[in-house]
Amino acid sequence: MSELRKDPIIGRWVIISTERGKRPTEFTPAPAPSKVPGVDGGFCPFCLGNEDKTPPEIIAYRINGEKANETGWHIRVVPNKFPALKVEGRIDREGDGVYDKSNGIGAHEVIIESPDHTETLTTMPVSQFEEVLWAYRDRIVDLKKDMRLRYTLIFKNHGESAGATLEHTHSQLIALPIIPKRVVEELDGSLEYYNYKERCIFCDIIRQEIREGDRVVAENRDIIAVTPYAPKSPFEVWIMPKVHESNFENSCGSNRAGNRKEQMESLSRIFSDVLKRMDKVLGHPPYNFILHTAPLKESNLKHYHWHFEIIPKLVKTAGFEWGSGFYINPTPPEEAARFLRDAKV
Repeated sequence: MSELRKDPIIGRWVIISTERGKRPTEFTPAPAPSKVPGVDGGFCPFCLGNEDKTPPEIIAYRINGEKANETGWHIRVVPNKFPALKVEGRIDREGDGVYDKSNGIGAHEVIIESPDHTETLTTMPVSQFEEVLWAYRDRIVDLKKDMRLRYTLIFKNHGESAGATLEHTHSQLIALPIIPKRVVEELDGSLEYYNYKERCIFCDIIRQEIREGDRVVAENRDIIAVTPYAPKSPFEVWIMPKVHESNFENSCGSNRAGNRKEQMESLSRIFSDVLKRMDKVLGHPPYNFILHTAPLKESNLKHYHWHFEIIPKLVKTAGFEWGSGFYINPTPPEEAARFLRDAKV
């Protein structure tokens, strides 16, 4: 019989449709055609040597101190050429009868994760993956200085059906003058739990998942990856630090030394491991991941816990989901965790 499960943080209900009972092989996507620059006529502005085809870089990690906007980089962050929001200007909020509006002020950046067009987060060395995470942290710290901005959302669209318009591995950052509704729901839900129990709900979830083990995908000293109790998507995985911290940029430290450096290494290893397991079990699926962290102007929240949510693109959202706010998940998270745990990577 199917189950109704309630997300303990935001109160959203999902339907775990056990009667549909989909196994990993039933989700395997058809391989998408691709063009490799220099091989079959494809062109990619993110590839090495095409630095002048993107807007000027914001930051870049280079080995030997080469000049900006030239070759020699291994991570590069540039403004999005077609931004959803722009840094220049004033917010100018105003009412329009019952409606509210403001100028589209913010930041929209692209994190180019490798100079190699064929490399992905699952094929690159863990040390390179760690550099990608440091780029996330460095950009959040810098954008905090802009007093107009309240939230920075980092996300990745991998695969055409997950929203990627370029094949070259990259992720994105959008900084907003408002806090997204989904984040507000998490903040409010976790604060309500804290006011009642005087504990962080994320920390309680981590303790229970470690104790029970059924939904743990992987863990090390610092980081744990679990399938959430009420996932909106099959094989959804959350990655969280075991020690409480509300702000990703604080958890990973102000420099690359000591325990903070070790925690970033731990995160990159678990993150890479989980994505490799998904590739193995689900046949290189398209996916999205997002980083949920505390708002830019709020630090050291006792009730909130930063986390990455990885969502493979395996099912379609249709009329019932849009109309009800419920999600139908054909794979129980306990089974998904078992398949991922047992994968040989």
